[in-house]
Amino acid sequence: MIADSSCPVVAHALWVLYPTFYCRQALLRRHNVRGISRGLTTERCKLAALLLLYVAAMCGSLACVAQLYAAYHILFQWDGLPWASAVVAAFAVIAVCFVYAEFSFGYFAGFYLFMMIAGYLWLNQFSVFTYNHISSGLSAAASATAFILPALFIRSPLPQPRMLSARDVDRLIDAILVFGLAAVLIGAAYDFRIVSIEHIYDYRETLRTPRAVNYMIGIASGALLPFAFACSVELGKPWRAAVALLLLLALYPITLSKISLLTSIWLVVMTILSRILELRVAVVVSLFAPLTAGLILFALAKHNWISSTIALPYLGLVNFRMIAIPSLAMDYYNDFFSRHELTHFCQISLLKPLMSCPYNEQISVVIYKAFPTGGYFNASLFATEGIASVGPLFAPITAFACGLVIGWQTERQPISHLALF
Repeated sequence: MIADSSCPVVAHALWVLYPTFYCRQALLRRHNVRGISRGLTTERCKLAALLLLYVAAMCGSLACVAQLYAAYHILFQWDGLPWASAVVAAFAVIAVCFVYAEFSFGYFAGFYLFMMIAGYLWLNQFSVFTYNHISSGLSAAASATAFILPALFIRSPLPQPRMLSARDVDRLIDAILVFGLAAVLIGAAYDFRIVSIEHIYDYRETLRTPRAVNYMIGIASGALLPFAFACSVELGKPWRAAVALLLLLALYPITLSKISLLTSIWLVVMTILSRILELRVAVVVSLFAPLTAGLILFALAKHNWISSTIALPYLGLVNFRMIAIPSLAMDYYNDFFSRHELTHFCQISLLKPLMSCPYNEQISVVIYKAFPTGGYFNASLFATEGIASVGPLFAPITAFACGLVIGWQTERQPISHLALF
């Protein structure tokens, strides 16, 4: 059963890189140093090459995953390779946006969603489902473009909020750590079980944590604690950063989630990447490096140079769950909602009591019951607010609206260069 996806991974990496970005931008402004130069530079050429290499590696990863997880409707056929490659290559043209855009909140979110759509367009060419693959593929490409352009290039016309002082940030970090501790203690009161990774699925269905507590834990682990860790690192407060990591580790026996166990390692890795690489390159490498490691392990195991018991757990976590599943979710959603009623946004908690809804359960549960081998998908906005809510025809409109929201918020920096003044 698939309960994890790349969504938490994206959030964790984002909350590390975003404070780092604004602290560095503040240094540039303070010393009147220009940021990224305009025009076609060597750095931009290298970034473009890295992006194209990652797109190619991702397609290769999906082809490898198809050999291991065909039961999940991830397929690959050699005779379809030319057309699938052509479709992904055509879509990859919009990667030029990431070459010329500066790093921002929208850059990070846009890149991960761009790669997810590229993965879906690849899987779409081999899908066994019977929905209209041409219109759905065009809708996915249009949705990605509609989100990326405003998210990357629109700068907020809204007035800047009051900047927090250094003392205010200290208090904010402390409040987040207290909130995280409360999430751990309350969660542990309901469920606390130390088991190995191999046996977490034997116990996960027995978890009895209330939904409100699950939301509390999700907020703490997916956003607040990673953000507190990143701010603590940038502000030179190692003890608070260590506390944030320990609290994240403490969530593993409560949630029995691999993501909870690996989050601390992931945050440390992202911090190192942000120190040694330009931030846009760090974004790409944050996916490229683990994906490439999986491809190497797959090749070694296929030639019997290492045991499959070493390669398969890594491939299952990274290449399958983190890379393939978000793209596969769009295939499932397109097939399901081509035959069933749309939600019209009734899956949103605030709207559900105010309108009639054809589904009494959460959409992830509905999809799981329709595709029992797939598990509970934490799908992207393209799947939930797009395909499920308004269908493929109008999905680009909702994607554009989301991109506008991200673009309008890009320049709003309530916690920007606090460490420097």
